[in-house]
Amino acid sequence: MATRNKEGRPVFIVDGARTPFFKATGRPGPFRASDLAVAAGRPLLARHAFEAENLDEVILGCVMPGPDEVNIGRVVALRLGCGKAVPAWTVQRNCASGMQALDCAYGNIASGRSNLVLAGGTEAMSHAPVLLNEKMVAWLADWSKAKSIGQKLQVLSKLRGGHLKPIIGLLRGLTDPVVGLSMGQTAEILAHKFKIDRETMDAYAVESHRRLAKAQDEGRLEEIEAVYDNRGNHHLHDTGLRRDTSMTSLARLKPVFDHPFGRVTAGNSAQVTDGAALLILASEEAVKQYSLPVMGRIVDSEWAGLEPSQMGLGPVHAMTPIMKRKRWKPDSIDYWEINEAFATQVLACLEAWKDKDYCSSELNMRNAMGEIDRGRLNVDGGSVSLGHPVGASGARIVLHLLHVLERNKAKRGMASLCIGGGQGGAMAVEREG
Repeated sequence: MATRNKEGRPVFIVDGARTPFFKATGRPGPFRASDLAVAAGRPLLARHAFEAENLDEVILGCVMPGPDEVNIGRVVALRLGCGKAVPAWTVQRNCASGMQALDCAYGNIASGRSNLVLAGGTEAMSHAPVLLNEKMVAWLADWSKAKSIGQKLQVLSKLRGGHLKPIIGLLRGLTDPVVGLSMGQTAEILAHKFKIDRETMDAYAVESHRRLAKAQDEGRLEEIEAVYDNRGNHHLHDTGLRRDTSMTSLARLKPVFDHPFGRVTAGNSAQVTDGAALLILASEEAVKQYSLPVMGRIVDSEWAGLEPSQMGLGPVHAMTPIMKRKRWKPDSIDYWEINEAFATQVLACLEAWKDKDYCSSELNMRNAMGEIDRGRLNVDGGSVSLGHPVGASGARIVLHLLHVLERNKAKRGMASLCIGGGQGGAMAVEREG
């Protein structure tokens, strides 16, 4: 568990924008990851007094950029008109890549290396690669070496059906190669560990959809910018919302990761999704120079590691050091965003912080941290209902948390995610004014 001194210049979040999140439907979606980032970035930059060339750097989180998007941060920066002189780079920390980009910007501004940074994340999970297996790759190598018709016929005679079996990149990417478990299987482990039953998970999922529906109906998702496709259609809403979700409909779904006795289903898990979220971060000097508005200030961040098979508990391992440093209790935080990788994962985090034994043995605490008020957690829904484009979610939850603080005239918020491979990330923000 890392503990860092965060002293330095104050770092402000000026503004942010995101695209609607598009639920994957089996076919590649209408936008690639760079398209989505540009769609979020253009209106965001256009409404401020500085020019794109005034940025000190662009930092973008992305897990699976396409083959034409190598160093996607640079691709997006150039497409946004930042010019050749603005450096840009890409970070990857699985589900927290967007938050990692924000943290890198935070560190560079705090240390004085940068003053004005565009940072966030993007992902087009529907465009995840479908790969050839090693047998087919070897066969193609032999085929390319064959020169004569006889040699080619000989190689062709060795082609078998097994050579054509594809590797689904997304499924491989959502499986931990060290412990050999899918992310869903790690969620099943937490369900058993904390005795979270199927009904409780499904009830959480229903509530996530209900909250998102209410947020849409009441216009609470101000951070979304319309996206236009090449057919002239515009998109303004997250498409993962299922307004008719009910306990009855969820009960019909079969377990996905532990047949037939598991509890984790497609209905109480985050959705495979495409989307982007970008934020502008600035030093006090840049805020004054360009007369920028301020949404809030980043006050701390933390990264933590834990057992990969229990990766869903990453948020409690990352949030706890911040709480200790600041001497905060759960009621010191006005609003929370904990990314909903799985309903059971968020529920397990809540249970872990209430469990004195877990807090003592795993978090080096004398007592339990305490209880998070569910009425102040993910108040407008989360990834179970709106989706989880893995490169973007870490930036989205920070951006939306700041909007929630503003809407409720509240001061302090905490955003956190679990991270495949056994890590957790957290970022504390405070609203100015």
